[in-house]
Amino acid sequence: MGAYKLLSYESDGGRPAGMLVGDKVYDVGAEFKAAGVNIPAGTTYGLLQRWDESRAALEKAADAPATEGKNLKDVNLLAPFPHPGTIYCAGANYYDHAKEMTGKDLDRTGVEPLFFLKAHSSIVGPGDEVKICTDYSQKYDWEVEIAMIIGKTGRKISMDDALSHVAGYTIMNDLSARDRGSREDWPFGMDWFRHKSFMDSAPMGPWMTPASEIADPQNLWLKTDVSGELKQDSNSSQMVFDCRELIVALSNQITLKPGDIIATGTCAGVGAFQGVFLKPGDTVTLSVQGLGELQNKIVAE
Repeated sequence: MGAYKLLSYESDGGRPAGMLVGDKVYDVGAEFKAAGVNIPAGTTYGLLQRWDESRAALEKAADAPATEGKNLKDVNLLAPFPHPGTIYCAGANYYDHAKEMTGKDLDRTGVEPLFFLKAHSSIVGPGDEVKICTDYSQKYDWEVEIAMIIGKTGRKISMDDALSHVAGYTIMNDLSARDRGSREDWPFGMDWFRHKSFMDSAPMGPWMTPASEIADPQNLWLKTDVSGELKQDSNSSQMVFDCRELIVALSNQITLKPGDIIATGTCAGVGAFQGVFLKPGDTVTLSVQGLGELQNKIVAE
């Protein structure tokens, strides 16, 4: 079985699907054409719509690419899914993060997963500048997260079947505007939309690592470095609700579809509880074991 990473990259003004094999990037559409594979391969989102077939064809192509690839260093990577389905985000889903917020150990008895959404337009890719607007917030914060990419439609999915719906995993920075999370002008408290969904608030990438290459998503190290200083350093074993449980909970509420993204929460070490926030000139580097590294520079809008 050929090992590869699925990505999007810039080419002649377009955003074709690419396949990273070793240090070479291959055009998936060209590879499928050469192999006589009749699957729409113009975009990564399109591949997910027929994921079982796409996965088999990608694995075969990765074993023996038929076209001439480009060196990874010469390719401008984009967010792996520039136009995905719905972006679901799990809130307060790491025990160590919950403790830094409340000062207490979280007891999950009787608790259900908490979700919010992010807008597609908030996505930026690896290496892109993240623009922050001080008129909007003075407290921009980082959150390294493992994001699951859904590759199969599912409703009321069972625990045993949950991970079979995952095409792969990528890294997402769930950027947060900490001073926009509550409303004094509106008598209903929390405002998750203003807190979490704003311009450039979802850096994502650098690619999708297929689920077949991740033996255990509940044992991956996550780290965040801000301008050379380690801020977050934890493991996905700290999740309150694991990847399977998040899929089950969401699918009991709504039908999950190929191209949907589920960000699984962040670990301890966010800026809010250190009194430190992002500023123009900062470089944020997120790394997750087996998924690569996502780096973005913070600039003023």
